[in-house]
Amino acid sequence: MTDSFRPRLTPSPFRRSLVLAAASVLALGVGVTSPALAEGPIQPQTQLHTLPNFVNLVKQVKPAVVSITSRIRSDVAEQEEGGEPQQQMPHGMPFPFPFPFQMMPQQQQRRTIEARGSGFIISADGYVVTNNHVVNGATKVTITLDDGTTLPAKIIGRDPKTDVALLKIKPNGKLPFIELGDSDNVQPGEWVVAVGNPFGLGGTVTAGIVSARGRNLGAGPYDDFLQIDAPINHGNSGGPLFSQDGKVIGVNAAIISPSGGSIGIGFAIPSNTVKSVVDQLRKTGHVTRGYLGINTQMISPTMAQALGLKPSEPGAPPEGALVASVESGSPADKAGIKSGDVITTLNGNKLHDMHDLVVHVVSMVPGSSASLGLLRNGKPMNFDVKIGNAPKDGGSSDASGSDSNDQAGSGRIGVSLAPLSRDMRQQLGVDENIHGAVVSEVQQGSAADQAGIRPGDIIQSVGNTAVENPRAVMNAVRTVLKAKQPVLFRIQRDGQQLFIAVAPGASSDNDDNSGDDAN
Repeated sequence: MTDSFRPRLTPSPFRRSLVLAAASVLALGVGVTSPALAEGPIQPQTQLHTLPNFVNLVKQVKPAVVSITSRIRSDVAEQEEGGEPQQQMPHGMPFPFPFPFQMMPQQQQRRTIEARGSGFIISADGYVVTNNHVVNGATKVTITLDDGTTLPAKIIGRDPKTDVALLKIKPNGKLPFIELGDSDNVQPGEWVVAVGNPFGLGGTVTAGIVSARGRNLGAGPYDDFLQIDAPINHGNSGGPLFSQDGKVIGVNAAIISPSGGSIGIGFAIPSNTVKSVVDQLRKTGHVTRGYLGINTQMISPTMAQALGLKPSEPGAPPEGALVASVESGSPADKAGIKSGDVITTLNGNKLHDMHDLVVHVVSMVPGSSASLGLLRNGKPMNFDVKIGNAPKDGGSSDASGSDSNDQAGSGRIGVSLAPLSRDMRQQLGVDENIHGAVVSEVQQGSAADQAGIRPGDIIQSVGNTAVENPRAVMNAVRTVLKAKQPVLFRIQRDGQQLFIAVAPGASSDNDDNSGDDAN
């Protein structure tokens, strides 16, 4: 049968109306739920949303975005562009972690290099925010406004630890400016717009979403980046990241990339961090930070079990910051904070880990008051503390030593212990006020070795039990092992205190296999 003889099927008006109705349901995204599906997994409601139009937003904010040109000493430029960012790249990152600012070496003499970045005006009288690495080592800085006007700029202050810098220009009249918003309200999935000077193309606009919050990249001590997928390229450094209400919620600062170009993984400094730093730079030219005077540790699952901490939900990582040591006379010491406390909240806000605590404390004004919620021996407590002024320099170090041959619990956790004799104190550089037992040897591959215990560590307590000598350590360890719990040691290492939890392996079930006692 040829095509001309094929019967033609025409749906009845009733059937046609059903087809059109079904098509309308699909086109409008109206959810249709049947009794059979109602008892299944909850499905997201599908709705057609019009993609955001950023035209009005860009018209509003673009006049306040500027291009920055810095003449930078060649030694500083080489360090910024090539060495440090890659050396500080976090473990597991497959690509370099560059600063997206553009180098133009061919335009200057050998001793200086021209670098181009971005910035934005925050006041009508000419204060400009950018990244520290855009102007670090600069001998001259100029700013080009959106209308093409070029003005010399003065560096008011820089903060390398947050990578924020504040500049000042002298305009002929009042300038358009933009405000710093509240980055604490930013949520993953939110639309954002970046404006800057990528590859020298001034006034370029890119859009995307917030991918994640609170990223710690290991690039600085106070990392708390917003991760975004809005394209950021060389020259975007220091440019603003806008929310849909036209407020700056971040300063574009870094990217992860195999080639230096955007692959959709960019990072911005949260506006609340920028706001705190800029306010201080504007008033004094330098930054002071809040200070508690404690050394903290991350809490591993094994350590959480040893401390008796329960997760907020099954499978969730341990939350809070474990206080490893408290500096004598510090704000924390005066408030009554003790080694072994687990700080869980700051001013009522939950702390996820030790980095969370650091980021919040350093942003506080010295002299202000704070409320700390903590767990001590499993019991919730609250302490009020007056925030101090962080010293300019600080840090911790690692060291180890070894000696002697007496054992304690080696069949269970894999360590040999020695008493703190006069010779041992001299070797370790500790005085008579320090008590405990010295780790003289750690069995390779043992539970103690895997947990990070080292020769030269001084064990001062097992759980909540203070220990004076190897026998006391043995007895305390044996008691914990009988309860089938991880062993929590408080250790002094090179003048610093820390906690290490040891989860014994299968060999720990042998009850009496310890070595000789040392007196």
